[in-house]
Amino acid sequence: MGAVSAVGEATSVDWVTLIVGMAGGLALFLFGMDRMTDSLRTIAGNRAKAILGKLTANRVFGLATGAGITALVQSSSVTTVLLVGFVSAGLMTFVQAIPVIFGANIGSTVTAQLIAFNVTTVSLVFIAAGFVFGTLARRESHRAQGRALLGLGLMFFGMVVMSDAMSPLRSYQPFIDAMATLDNLFLGILVGALFTGVIQSSAATAGVVIVLSGLGLISLEAGIAIVLGANIGTSVTALLAAIGKPRDAQRTAVAHLLFNVIGVLIWIPFVGFLVSFVDGIGGGIPREIANAHTVFNIFNALVFLPFVTPFAHLVERLVPDRAPKDAITPRYIDLGLLKTPQLALAKARMEMMRMASRVQGMLVLVLPAMLDGDIDELGDIEALDDEVDALHGLIVEYLGHVSQEALSKDSSAELVDLLEATNALEAIGDIVETNLIGLGRQRIEASIEVSEGTRDLIEAYHRSVVEALEYALVALTQKDIDAARGVAGMKSTVKQAELEALQRQSERLVVDEPNRVATYRFEVDVIANLKRIFYFTRRIARVSVPDLEQASVGSDQPPRAPIAT
Repeated sequence: MGAVSAVGEATSVDWVTLIVGMAGGLALFLFGMDRMTDSLRTIAGNRAKAILGKLTANRVFGLATGAGITALVQSSSVTTVLLVGFVSAGLMTFVQAIPVIFGANIGSTVTAQLIAFNVTTVSLVFIAAGFVFGTLARRESHRAQGRALLGLGLMFFGMVVMSDAMSPLRSYQPFIDAMATLDNLFLGILVGALFTGVIQSSAATAGVVIVLSGLGLISLEAGIAIVLGANIGTSVTALLAAIGKPRDAQRTAVAHLLFNVIGVLIWIPFVGFLVSFVDGIGGGIPREIANAHTVFNIFNALVFLPFVTPFAHLVERLVPDRAPKDAITPRYIDLGLLKTPQLALAKARMEMMRMASRVQGMLVLVLPAMLDGDIDELGDIEALDDEVDALHGLIVEYLGHVSQEALSKDSSAELVDLLEATNALEAIGDIVETNLIGLGRQRIEASIEVSEGTRDLIEAYHRSVVEALEYALVALTQKDIDAARGVAGMKSTVKQAELEALQRQSERLVVDEPNRVATYRFEVDVIANLKRIFYFTRRIARVSVPDLEQASVGSDQPPRAPIAT
């Protein structure tokens, strides 16, 4: 690892071996921690949700719950995710979530306490026992316990590897001098924050500090300073995770950061007292650093606990609510028209046609993207369904208000038809967004190539379905019986196109080509989903013209060209 002179000063250090050993040990530590966290989450996840749901109304119980859950699953991120879910669902307020965040910081110190135990000598025993138990156990809960033990063993073994890799530094004077500079409180906090922000694990920072202190390479003062900085750096994970998320998620991340930053600032004048306190408890520098970490977080949580409400208000002011820039708002429906149901229904029909134009656009665009597009094109079409869903919600809610008014028989029937047509349009959007876009991604992942002959048949089938929707929308806007008859009359045309496509696919199935089975399934699923879209299109035409069932659908006259929507 390094050549050491007789006087005890290292003349050289094999930096490649040291860096590889350090990086490998840290990777083992992080991998082991991930395995342990995932397994503990499996064991206690549902139980954790139940406990959080019951015990967060009281702030003291919330503090204890956050500490207990985080200690159990060994991840404050898991606790935070659960909190965001509860707040978003309206099961608890953001104010109720704050004490749990405080408690999660306390629970996260358990990892440092475990690391400080000198159990690295039995790390391989943990690994072997965890592997056997996790592989041979019959019950999933027992296998998860074995995987958790395996992860713990990997954490300890990673520390062994890091310790062995860094042992030559005990006699390398330049490194010793560099570590001495970390006795500067502010530099130590900065290093701890930056290192934790990069590796996104305060537990890993604590592990490295404890290894260095065990080798005599770092003082108690420097170790405490780095651990204080790690509390700030660990907030980076939550901040990154909250990018693009709802405001409640962002507030949770900001609350975590603000709590840790203010906590560190509070302690800066009293670090000397903290050093003396943990030194008085004793147990060696590694244990004293772990104890300082625990004392720091417990004290901060207890100080902040009486001020939960103003703290929550501060975070809400820092991260205020804002309306989405591209929020879908009603263009035609007007609550002021509820007392005149006929006008209200006419406005609802206009808003529904706005929704229909988006569904129509999705249907037109999806086949080229599904057969030839890339993942970004598919994602762009998928995003259009958000507008469709938003408009569907607005229209359904508005029709609900209209239904509470005194309606004539004709108005009641029209309301029911509008509601059915709106639901059919939303169903078409969902088929495109979920099924056809999913098939497009499947085509990319499986490298599926549709033959030219089959492509022509599918495209012809798609054109028929698009045309049917166009006529259905004409029938919907104008109550045009000819357009509605045209949709009904296209049933035989669409059916024939479907049979031709399926026959072609059956013939292709016996051809010796790569991915022929996957390609066959892909093509059959495309046809099946287009068939479902045609079904909902016929429903739109049927509700557009209530007398269609009695009208003849056998006319040879083609429907007139649809009006642009």
